[in-house]
Amino acid sequence: MASGFFAILDDIAALMDDVAVTSKIATKQTAGILGDDLAVNAEKATGFLSSREIPVLLAIMKGSFINKLIILPIAFFLQWLYPPAIKIILVFGGLYLAYEGVEKIVEYFFHKKEDTAEEKEQTEEPDSAEITEKTKIKSAIMTDFILSIEIVIIALGTVLTQPLTIQIITVSIVAVLATIGVYGIVALIVRMDDAGYKLIRKSKNRGFIAQLGKLLVKALPWVIKALGIIGTIALILVAGGIFEHNISALHHMMPNVPSMLKQALYGIAAGLVMIPIFMLFKKVVSSLKK
Repeated sequence: MASGFFAILDDIAALMDDVAVTSKIATKQTAGILGDDLAVNAEKATGFLSSREIPVLLAIMKGSFINKLIILPIAFFLQWLYPPAIKIILVFGGLYLAYEGVEKIVEYFFHKKEDTAEEKEQTEEPDSAEITEKTKIKSAIMTDFILSIEIVIIALGTVLTQPLTIQIITVSIVAVLATIGVYGIVALIVRMDDAGYKLIRKSKNRGFIAQLGKLLVKALPWVIKALGIIGTIALILVAGGIFEHNISALHHMMPNVPSMLKQALYGIAAGLVMIPIFMLFKKVVSSLKK
């Protein structure tokens, strides 16, 4: 009986060793998309009242966990049933990301005045601000869903030669670490100003600590602006990367063009195509509601 128990412990230890190795490899492979995920979600989680930043972030994080709970079993099932389906889903997700990225650029250059007027109305009307917050949370969760698909697929691709148990544990670990890591860092970013004010108060506005606090407070708007730009670029590059790696014709097109530039071109082109399609879709939906 004792020997059987120790044999089980040996098997568990061996399994954990294999999982540790595969998790390390999978995490390295997903590092690039995690960076994009951080930029995109940080941009999505900013722009709210200070008192609402953490509740909004927690709502998005909860949605991210639910996304991954949905994606993980579907990914394993599709991998077993029909592997090409994974690529098809990724491409459709890429079209959505491209649309979001290019739409932000279009709005910045052509709808800036309208957006400013809308923002003023939202600050005057609490109900409107609440609706806007819910809309932004839904948009963030939808974007996270697409990025989560890519994280799960990339992680799964690194362990396809491993037994099913190791595949499930490894991909699940990467998914959990990705969610906690990304949103943990986002939380630190959006609370920079609060941390700065606390440092100023504790130091009684004197010395190096006070200067550090002031730096954090002054840096936050610039960090948020930078994240907005980085997030938009990340959406386009992630979309372009999906197209390049999953559409054979695009992968072999323009072989002499740097990969990042090629991905940017694919992402922008797809976004420009998808904008009128989404506008038409929204008009049809709004007309049906009436």
